[in-house]
Amino acid sequence: MRIGIDLGGTKIEGIALDDKGSELMRQRVATPVGDYQGTVKAIYNLVNHIQASLGNVASIGVGTPGSLSPKTGLLRNSNSVCMNGQPVKQDLEKLFNREIQMTNDANCFALSEATDGAAKGAEVVFGVIIGTGTGAGIVINGKVLNGANAIGGEWGHNPLPWPVANELPGPECYCGKQGCIETFLSGPGLSVDYLAATGEQKTAKGIVELSGSDQLAERCLLRYEDRMARGLAHIINVLDPDVIVLGGGMSNVSRLYDNVPELWKKYVFSDVVNTRLVAPIYGDSSGVRGAAWLWD
Repeated sequence: MRIGIDLGGTKIEGIALDDKGSELMRQRVATPVGDYQGTVKAIYNLVNHIQASLGNVASIGVGTPGSLSPKTGLLRNSNSVCMNGQPVKQDLEKLFNREIQMTNDANCFALSEATDGAAKGAEVVFGVIIGTGTGAGIVINGKVLNGANAIGGEWGHNPLPWPVANELPGPECYCGKQGCIETFLSGPGLSVDYLAATGEQKTAKGIVELSGSDQLAERCLLRYEDRMARGLAHIINVLDPDVIVLGGGMSNVSRLYDNVPELWKKYVFSDVVNTRLVAPIYGDSSGVRGAAWLWD
Protein backbone atom coordinates (compact mmCIF):
# COMPACT_ATOMS: atom_id res chain seq x y z
CA MET A 1 0.00 0.00 0.00
CA ARG A 2 1.16 3.52 -0.78
CA ILE A 3 -0.14 6.82 0.56
CA GLY A 4 0.03 10.10 -1.30
CA ILE A 5 -0.47 13.54 0.24
CA ASP A 6 -1.26 16.66 -1.76
CA LEU A 7 -0.54 19.79 0.27
CA GLY A 8 -2.65 22.68 -0.92
CA GLY A 9 -3.20 26.21 0.28
CA THR A 10 -6.69 25.46 1.64
CA LYS A 11 -6.84 21.66 1.82
CA ILE A 12 -4.63 18.65 2.42
CA GLU A 13 -5.73 15.55 0.53
CA GLY A 14 -4.60 12.01 1.22
CA ILE A 15 -5.07 8.89 -0.85
CA ALA A 16 -4.16 5.22 -0.42
CA LEU A 17 -3.46 3.11 -3.49
CA ASP A 18 -2.71 -0.56 -3.87
CA ASP A 19 0.17 -1.69 -6.08
CA LYS A 20 -2.09 -1.73 -9.14
CA GLY A 21 -3.19 1.87 -8.60
CA SER A 22 -6.66 1.10 -7.31
CA GLU A 23 -7.93 3.62 -4.79
CA LEU A 24 -8.42 2.18 -1.31
CA MET A 25 -9.29 5.36 0.57
CA ARG A 26 -9.35 9.14 0.14
CA GLN A 27 -9.66 11.85 2.76
CA ARG A 28 -9.40 15.65 2.88
CA VAL A 29 -8.75 18.00 5.79
CA ALA A 30 -8.46 21.77 5.94
CA THR A 31 -4.96 23.25 5.76
CA PRO A 32 -4.09 25.22 8.92
CA VAL A 33 -3.45 28.41 6.94
CA GLY A 34 -0.40 30.35 8.08
CA ASP A 35 0.54 27.69 10.64
CA TYR A 36 3.63 25.68 9.73
CA GLN A 37 3.66 23.37 12.75
CA GLY A 38 -0.09 22.88 12.44
CA THR A 39 0.29 21.91 8.79
CA VAL A 40 3.00 19.33 9.53
CA LYS A 41 0.85 17.88 12.32
CA ALA A 42 -2.20 17.76 10.03
CA ILE A 43 -0.26 15.74 7.45
CA TYR A 44 0.97 13.38 10.17
CA ASN A 45 -2.53 12.89 11.57
CA LEU A 46 -4.05 12.35 8.13
CA VAL A 47 -1.52 9.64 7.21
CA ASN A 48 -2.02 7.90 10.55
CA HIS A 49 -5.79 8.02 10.13
CA ILE A 50 -5.57 6.39 6.70
CA GLN A 51 -3.17 3.71 7.94
CA ALA A 52 -5.31 2.94 10.97
CA SER A 53 -8.49 2.81 8.88
CA LEU A 54 -6.98 0.33 6.45
CA GLY A 55 -4.95 -1.60 9.02
CA ASN A 56 -1.71 -1.30 7.09
CA VAL A 57 1.53 0.70 7.14
CA ALA A 58 2.26 2.40 3.82
CA SER A 59 5.00 4.21 1.97
CA ILE A 60 4.45 7.99 2.08
CA GLY A 61 4.84 10.50 -0.73
CA VAL A 62 4.08 14.21 -0.40
CA GLY A 63 3.45 16.74 -3.15
CA THR A 64 4.04 20.35 -2.16
CA PRO A 65 3.79 23.78 -3.73
CA GLY A 66 7.36 24.93 -4.23
CA SER A 67 10.39 22.66 -4.10
CA LEU A 68 13.12 21.51 -1.75
CA SER A 69 16.39 23.38 -2.10
CA PRO A 70 19.26 21.00 -2.90
CA LYS A 71 21.52 23.40 -0.95
CA THR A 72 19.61 23.65 2.34
CA GLY A 73 16.92 20.96 2.15
CA LEU A 74 14.36 23.63 3.05
CA LEU A 75 11.17 24.35 1.12
CA ARG A 76 11.27 27.35 -1.24
CA ASN A 77 9.02 29.12 -3.75
CA SER A 78 5.81 27.95 -2.06
CA ASN A 79 2.70 30.09 -2.39
CA SER A 80 1.85 28.90 1.13
CA VAL A 81 4.44 31.31 2.46
CA CYS A 82 4.53 29.91 6.01
CA MET A 83 6.14 26.77 4.55
CA ASN A 84 9.05 28.61 2.92
CA GLY A 85 12.41 28.17 4.61
CA GLN A 86 11.10 25.27 6.68
CA PRO A 87 12.51 21.71 6.98
CA VAL A 88 9.22 20.10 5.98
CA LYS A 89 10.63 16.77 4.82
CA GLN A 90 12.96 16.43 7.81
CA ASP A 91 10.21 17.27 10.30
CA LEU A 92 7.81 14.75 8.78
CA GLU A 93 10.48 12.05 8.76
CA LYS A 94 11.12 12.66 12.45
CA LEU A 95 7.42 12.28 13.21
CA PHE A 96 7.03 9.12 11.12
CA ASN A 97 10.46 7.77 12.09
CA ARG A 98 11.10 6.71 8.51
CA GLU A 99 11.96 8.13 5.10
CA ILE A 100 9.33 9.82 2.98
CA GLN A 101 9.43 11.06 -0.61
CA MET A 102 8.62 14.70 -1.38
CA THR A 103 8.54 16.75 -4.57
CA ASN A 104 6.78 19.61 -6.31
CA ASP A 105 3.05 19.19 -7.00
CA ALA A 106 3.57 19.65 -10.76
CA ASN A 107 6.03 16.74 -10.72
CA CYS A 108 3.37 14.67 -8.98
CA PHE A 109 0.82 15.60 -11.65
CA ALA A 110 3.20 14.57 -14.44
CA LEU A 111 4.12 11.32 -12.70
CA SER A 112 0.49 10.36 -12.16
CA GLU A 113 -0.44 10.85 -15.80
CA ALA A 114 2.74 9.12 -16.98
CA THR A 115 2.22 6.10 -14.68
CA ASP A 116 -1.38 5.14 -15.35
CA GLY A 117 -3.02 8.21 -16.85
CA ALA A 118 -3.23 9.93 -20.22
CA ALA A 119 0.49 9.42 -20.98
CA LYS A 120 0.80 5.83 -19.77
CA GLY A 121 3.59 4.01 -21.59
CA ALA A 122 5.21 7.16 -23.00
CA GLU A 123 8.97 7.49 -22.62
CA VAL A 124 9.14 11.28 -22.17
CA VAL A 125 6.23 13.19 -20.63
CA PHE A 126 5.83 16.90 -19.96
CA GLY A 127 2.97 17.60 -17.56
CA VAL A 128 1.72 21.19 -17.37
CA ILE A 129 -0.52 22.68 -14.69
CA ILE A 130 -2.19 25.87 -15.87
CA GLY A 131 -4.52 27.48 -13.36
CA THR A 132 -3.84 30.40 -11.05
CA GLY A 133 -0.18 29.81 -11.91
CA THR A 134 1.76 27.87 -14.51
CA GLY A 135 4.02 24.99 -13.55
CA ALA A 136 5.22 21.76 -15.07
CA GLY A 137 6.99 18.50 -14.40
CA ILE A 138 9.07 16.12 -16.50
CA VAL A 139 8.92 12.32 -16.31
CA ILE A 140 11.35 10.14 -18.24
CA ASN A 141 10.90 6.36 -18.28
CA GLY A 142 8.55 6.60 -15.32
CA LYS A 143 10.91 8.71 -13.17
CA VAL A 144 10.53 12.36 -12.20
CA LEU A 145 13.37 14.52 -13.52
CA ASN A 146 14.17 16.84 -10.60
CA GLY A 147 17.37 18.21 -12.13
CA ALA A 148 20.65 19.39 -10.59
CA ASN A 149 18.97 22.47 -9.11
CA ALA A 150 15.60 20.81 -8.35
CA ILE A 151 13.86 23.04 -10.89
CA GLY A 152 13.17 20.52 -13.66
CA GLY A 153 10.04 21.61 -15.53
CA GLU A 154 9.95 25.22 -14.23
CA TRP A 155 8.58 26.32 -17.58
CA GLY A 156 6.36 29.14 -16.34
CA HIS A 157 9.29 31.34 -15.33
CA ASN A 158 10.91 31.48 -18.73
CA PRO A 159 10.10 34.34 -21.11
CA LEU A 160 7.34 33.91 -23.67
CA PRO A 161 9.10 32.78 -26.89
CA TRP A 162 9.03 34.78 -30.14
CA PRO A 163 7.25 37.80 -28.59
CA VAL A 164 5.58 40.39 -30.79
CA ALA A 165 5.95 44.11 -30.13
CA ASN A 166 2.87 44.55 -27.96
CA GLU A 167 3.95 41.65 -25.73
CA LEU A 168 7.17 43.41 -24.68
CA PRO A 169 8.45 43.86 -22.06
CA GLY A 170 5.53 41.81 -20.70
CA PRO A 171 3.52 41.87 -17.48
CA GLU A 172 5.28 41.95 -14.13
CA CYS A 173 5.68 38.52 -12.54
CA TYR A 174 5.81 37.81 -8.81
CA CYS A 175 9.27 36.30 -9.36
CA GLY A 176 10.59 39.82 -10.03
CA LYS A 177 10.92 39.54 -13.80
CA GLN A 178 8.68 40.59 -16.68
CA GLY A 179 7.13 38.63 -19.51
CA CYS A 180 7.22 35.17 -17.91
CA ILE A 181 5.10 32.53 -19.62
CA GLU A 182 3.01 32.35 -16.43
CA THR A 183 1.91 35.97 -16.80
CA PHE A 184 0.41 35.16 -20.21
CA LEU A 185 -0.90 31.59 -19.85
CA SER A 186 -2.25 31.40 -16.30
CA GLY A 187 -5.96 31.95 -15.80
CA PRO A 188 -5.31 35.42 -14.31
CA GLY A 189 -3.01 36.14 -17.27
CA LEU A 190 -5.86 35.47 -19.69
CA SER A 191 -8.07 37.82 -17.65
CA VAL A 192 -5.43 40.56 -17.76
CA ASP A 193 -5.20 40.25 -21.55
CA TYR A 194 -8.97 40.56 -21.90
CA LEU A 195 -9.04 43.58 -19.58
CA ALA A 196 -6.32 45.31 -21.62
CA ALA A 197 -8.23 44.71 -24.85
CA THR A 198 -11.75 45.56 -23.66
CA GLY A 199 -11.54 47.48 -20.39
CA GLU A 200 -13.77 44.81 -18.84
CA GLN A 201 -12.87 42.36 -16.09
CA LYS A 202 -13.79 38.70 -16.64
CA THR A 203 -12.57 35.38 -15.32
CA ALA A 204 -10.80 32.97 -17.62
CA LYS A 205 -13.84 30.71 -17.52
CA GLY A 206 -16.08 33.63 -18.44
CA ILE A 207 -13.88 34.55 -21.40
CA VAL A 208 -13.95 30.99 -22.71
CA GLU A 209 -17.74 30.81 -22.38
CA LEU A 210 -18.12 34.15 -24.16
CA SER A 211 -15.74 33.33 -27.01
CA GLY A 212 -18.39 31.55 -29.08
CA SER A 213 -20.55 34.66 -29.35
CA ASP A 214 -18.25 37.62 -28.68
CA GLN A 215 -15.56 38.65 -31.17
CA LEU A 216 -13.30 40.32 -28.59
CA ALA A 217 -13.37 37.24 -26.35
CA GLU A 218 -12.64 35.05 -29.36
CA ARG A 219 -9.66 37.18 -30.34
CA CYS A 220 -8.38 37.00 -26.76
CA LEU A 221 -8.58 33.20 -26.84
CA LEU A 222 -6.88 33.06 -30.23
CA ARG A 223 -3.97 35.09 -28.80
CA TYR A 224 -3.88 32.72 -25.86
CA GLU A 225 -3.71 29.65 -28.11
CA ASP A 226 -0.84 31.11 -30.14
CA ARG A 227 1.06 31.96 -26.97
CA MET A 228 0.57 28.44 -25.65
CA ALA A 229 1.74 27.04 -28.98
CA ARG A 230 4.91 29.15 -28.80
CA GLY A 231 5.57 28.17 -25.20
CA LEU A 232 5.09 24.45 -25.82
CA ALA A 233 7.04 24.56 -29.09
CA HIS A 234 10.04 25.69 -27.04
CA ILE A 235 9.65 22.60 -24.87
CA ILE A 236 9.35 20.35 -27.92
CA ASN A 237 12.48 21.91 -29.42
CA VAL A 238 14.47 21.23 -26.23
CA LEU A 239 12.95 18.12 -24.65
CA ASP A 240 11.10 16.55 -27.61
CA PRO A 241 8.50 14.79 -25.41
CA ASP A 242 6.21 12.03 -26.63
CA VAL A 243 3.25 13.49 -24.77
CA ILE A 244 2.33 16.83 -23.22
CA VAL A 245 -0.50 16.59 -20.67
CA LEU A 246 -2.41 19.69 -19.64
CA GLY A 247 -3.73 20.07 -16.11
CA GLY A 248 -5.30 22.81 -14.03
CA GLY A 249 -8.37 24.87 -14.87
CA MET A 250 -7.34 25.70 -18.42
CA SER A 251 -7.06 21.99 -19.25
CA ASN A 252 -10.87 21.98 -19.42
CA VAL A 253 -10.84 24.18 -22.54
CA SER A 254 -11.41 21.47 -25.15
CA ARG A 255 -10.49 23.56 -28.20
CA LEU A 256 -6.87 23.79 -27.03
CA TYR A 257 -6.21 20.15 -27.90
CA ASP A 258 -7.03 20.72 -31.57
CA ASN A 259 -5.88 24.29 -32.10
CA VAL A 260 -2.56 24.43 -30.25
CA PRO A 261 -0.93 21.45 -32.06
CA GLU A 262 -1.89 23.02 -35.39
CA LEU A 263 -0.31 26.31 -34.36
CA TRP A 264 2.88 24.87 -32.88
CA LYS A 265 3.88 23.31 -36.20
CA LYS A 266 5.27 26.64 -37.44
CA TYR A 267 7.41 27.06 -34.32
CA VAL A 268 8.83 23.54 -33.91
CA PHE A 269 12.21 22.97 -35.55
CA SER A 270 11.13 19.85 -37.44
CA ASP A 271 9.23 18.85 -40.57
CA VAL A 272 6.98 16.62 -38.45
CA VAL A 273 5.59 16.94 -34.91
CA ASN A 274 4.57 13.63 -33.39
CA THR A 275 4.19 15.02 -29.87
CA ARG A 276 0.62 14.60 -28.60
CA LEU A 277 -1.23 17.20 -26.53
CA VAL A 278 -3.74 15.43 -24.29
CA ALA A 279 -6.17 16.06 -21.46
CA PRO A 280 -5.50 14.39 -18.09
CA ILE A 281 -7.34 11.26 -17.07
CA TYR A 282 -7.24 11.98 -13.34
CA GLY A 283 -7.57 15.78 -13.44
CA ASP A 284 -7.50 17.30 -9.96
CA SER A 285 -6.70 13.88 -8.50
CA SER A 286 -3.42 13.56 -10.38
CA GLY A 287 -1.40 15.46 -7.78
CA VAL A 288 -2.30 13.21 -4.88
CA ARG A 289 -2.02 10.04 -6.99
CA GLY A 290 1.40 11.11 -8.25
CA ALA A 291 2.58 11.66 -4.68
CA ALA A 292 1.66 8.05 -3.92
CA TRP A 293 3.60 6.88 -7.00
CA LEU A 294 6.84 8.62 -5.87
CA TRP A 295 7.99 5.33 -4.38
CA ASP A 296 9.05 2.68 -6.90
